Amino acid sequence: MGWKEDDKGRTGRNRNDKSIKELTVPSFLLSPHYRIYRHLLLQAVLLLIAINVFGYEPLQGVSLWRRLGGCFVYFASMNIVIYVNLYLLVPCLLLKNRWGRYVLAALATNIAVIIFLSVTQGLLFEVILPGNPDPYTTAINVISGLLTIGFLTAGSTTISLFTHWLRYNLRIDELESTTLQSELTFLKNQINPHFLFNMLNNANVLIKKSPEEASKVLFKLEDLLRYQINDSSRERVSLASDIRFLNDYLNLEKIRRDNFQFTLRQEGEVDSIWIQPLLFIPFVENAVKHSFDSEHSSYVHVFFKVDAHRLEFRCENSKPAVAVRQGKVGGIGLANIQRRLGLLYPEHYKLEQKEDENLYSVILSITL
Repeated sequence: MGWKEDDKGRTGRNRNDKSIKELTVPSFLLSPHYRIYRHLLLQAVLLLIAINVFGYEPLQGVSLWRRLGGCFVYFASMNIVIYVNLYLLVPCLLLKNRWGRYVLAALATNIAVIIFLSVTQGLLFEVILPGNPDPYTTAINVISGLLTIGFLTAGSTTISLFTHWLRYNLRIDELESTTLQSELTFLKNQINPHFLFNMLNNANVLIKKSPEEASKVLFKLEDLLRYQINDSSRERVSLASDIRFLNDYLNLEKIRRDNFQFTLRQEGEVDSIWIQPLLFIPFVENAVKHSFDSEHSSYVHVFFKVDAHRLEFRCENSKPAVAVRQGKVGGIGLANIQRRLGLLYPEHYKLEQKEDENLYSVILSITL
């Protein structure tokens, strides 16, 4: 997937609202904007079915008004079955898991409608119906009517359950999106104060030791703060901006520490990639922290590589003579960034950590 900068504050609700407004099957079934069109479409379908009564060949000898009356009765009966099912039986019984009551109520409704149809059509069309109809024919007509009404009930139930399922999934997507944005904001806000605390503490130490060096640190810190205030609050930043931020940070550490060296290399079109801000600083900060050696030289090497479909980040740091006790490396910064990676790039990233006697490295690959 490619990265593009999004507007800040876009939420799952906005995306869901936009998707519903687009003319798709889910939007047609769910959006209040199309409510009248849904009902008009249903009425058109029912009217086409009811017209069969009007054109039924054995009724050709019945007057026009009686046939129109029979057509209207059939049309009204289908509406009763569908709307009673949609607005009464399904929401009050089926969606509340009262399956037995729903089946009984639906069956009772269908039988009542069949009786109503039999009585009204008998009154309307009695002039051509035989006085003693064939029992076989009567049974076939009753079964045919039950099947027709039953199919209408089953169809309306299916549509109702489908729209209920769509609404449920939209709510779940909205809740997941809102939760995701809230959690990402919380995790990013944890990283920012953690990093700033370390930098201010560094400046405080240098003020006592070397005011001139402290002044340089504060100027560098100003650039870092400007990035954090202006850029890190955005949903996406360019990879090139984040790399410059890391370079300023490492230069600040070089001013503060003796015998510290670093390299920051990049390969590929870093200007064309957009990422979440402050994604790599926890790894680099962790490398700087755990490479510290008061007696020997230390180093941190950072490398970025971008190809057509992958971003690779590698961070290596030297290990001091007295290695940090296992289990204490990382802290809140790395814990947060691993959580952020899981939220932002599920199944699209790979994080490796390697360690030997002299070197500790982190390799992060993200599928673009």
